Amino acid sequence: MGMIEETDKLMLDWNKISGMNRENKVIPVAVQNTATKEVILIAYTNEEAFLETVQKKKLVLWSTSRNKLWFKGAESGNTFTVNRIFVNCEQNSLVYQVTPDKGNICHTSFNGVPNNCYYREFDMSTMKLIDLNKKGE
Repeated sequence: MGMIEETDKLMLDWNKISGMNRENKVIPVAVQNTATKEVILIAYTNEEAFLETVQKKKLVLWSTSRNKLWFKGAESGNTFTVNRIFVNCEQNSLVYQVTPDKGNICHTSFNGVPNNCYYREFDMSTMKLIDLNKKGE
């Protein structure tokens, strides 16, 4: 893991969307665990990734940092089955309800147990991030 995954300092990437290649039209996707209703991650899809997801019933996204299709779990083996797809009212974002096939949900973990990608809470009074795994230690 890198520093951004471990810091308690808020370092939001305000340039994420503005820095994307405008030729690759994308919309955000909230990926939600079907069983727990936890939001696992927020990512992006384009038309190609969306159609691959529908065809394979596996989580396929568009990597905005690598500018290519991202078959979630292709390298790690930690894939996801897509159970349901929801479209918002303006048809400019999606929610994928998924079931993890095995292993980690995120590339981060705590004491060997996989996190979802939202393992930190922003404390509005201290302006710091709180690692929910360590809360109460």
